[in-house]
Amino acid sequence: MATAKPIPTAAPARRPVWRRVAVAMLGLLVLALTLGWGPLHQRARRVAATAAREVCACRHISGRALGDCRKDLGPGQATLWLSEDASGRAVTARVLPFASETATYLDGAGCQLGPWRE
Repeated sequence: MATAKPIPTAAPARRPVWRRVAVAMLGLLVLALTLGWGPLHQRARRVAATAAREVCACRHISGRALGDCRKDLGPGQATLWLSEDASGRAVTARVLPFASETATYLDGAGCQLGPWRE
């Protein structure tokens, strides 16, 4: 009587190391954003509000160009996006993707920030 030869089975395929490292890094990033979102969002709002008010005053009180007013901002505010609504005399500063604030020029009152939304 002949004995049957065992059928060789392939070892289970292992995922590449880089894939496991990428998944771990992504998990750490999600954890860091979850724990740090509140403080990060509040800081971004303060930076956007300050920049909107400063650029609004520069633009509508001093009469300088928007690009020239951008030079007055500090080097740490390079991530700001500035836009201007010339008809409404408003300047909006955005720290993407975290915050956006608008300052509007009012005659006699200067540049005023809009109400804060939570």
